[in-house]
Amino acid sequence: MAGSPRRVVIVGYADAELLDIACPADVFDAANRLGARPPYELQLASVDGHGIRTGSGLTLQPHLRLDQVAGDLDTLVVSGGWGSTAAAADERVLAHVRRLARTSRRVASVCTGAEVLAAAGLLNGRRATTHWRYADRLAREYPAVTVDPVPLYVRHGNVYTAAGVTSGLDLTLSLVEADHGPSLAREAARMLVTYLQRPGNQAQVSLFLAGPPPEHREVRDLTAYITEHLDADLGTPALAARAGISTRQLTRLFDAHLGTTPGRYVRTIRTEHAARLLSGTDLPLATIARRCGFGSTETLRQAFLDHFDTPPSAYRRVHVRQAHG
Repeated sequence: MAGSPRRVVIVGYADAELLDIACPADVFDAANRLGARPPYELQLASVDGHGIRTGSGLTLQPHLRLDQVAGDLDTLVVSGGWGSTAAAADERVLAHVRRLARTSRRVASVCTGAEVLAAAGLLNGRRATTHWRYADRLAREYPAVTVDPVPLYVRHGNVYTAAGVTSGLDLTLSLVEADHGPSLAREAARMLVTYLQRPGNQAQVSLFLAGPPPEHREVRDLTAYITEHLDADLGTPALAARAGISTRQLTRLFDAHLGTTPGRYVRTIRTEHAARLLSGTDLPLATIARRCGFGSTETLRQAFLDHFDTPPSAYRRVHVRQAHG
């Protein structure tokens, strides 16, 4: 029936992340309160139907057991959290996730919930993401999955995977937009006082926010210099000369303390600073390219495609639209 509610089942388990359950649930609920037609019918399910003690210590009461979920579903969401590895090893969970996936219009996971989908075989041959801290482990343990640790969320066919915690907001807003259009999704985002929505290909972690400055003095001084002199010669020989060390030693230091090469680090910082200028100023692309040390707008464009999987002009359009609601 055209007006029947869209059934959404969220799968929880012991030590699930509370936000991985709450973010999708609250977005769907906000859409309902704003007049989504047909509305979403939300249910939380677990293997035994007992209270789910989340990783934060708070307990959620499921609506039903997984074996009580029957019939077609609109959306199946598997939460992540500290308990995802145990859930991925529980054949009862996997059997129900496989069964429900067969009758769901779409399947999604948040954070390490991707591990459950992978263990159930639902990510085989697909591109997927998860929290950046656990991406290497997921790729190592499930080689049939193409793991991309960069995006906030990934869609491959009817399977969606989100990076972690609040990226569940971004993913669910994109689902609401697909179901009910951008206007309702925008109103839901405004109700939740969040972005509409960060693009799925936006990087999970910016180098500006990735952590404290390196403890190694030369590396710390060089990263500060790079950030403050993006339009200077930041080639590896120039940086090595500035630090008074060989290019080989500089490369070793960057690998040990930053996990990347000097060239890649410089390109990423330049690209992320360009992204800030694109979203926060009206400067022409040529001016931004010059300020950030790119030789041309085409070089800037290629860096954006590599880093964000989108050209700078499209990035600016999306972020300016978000800034103005």
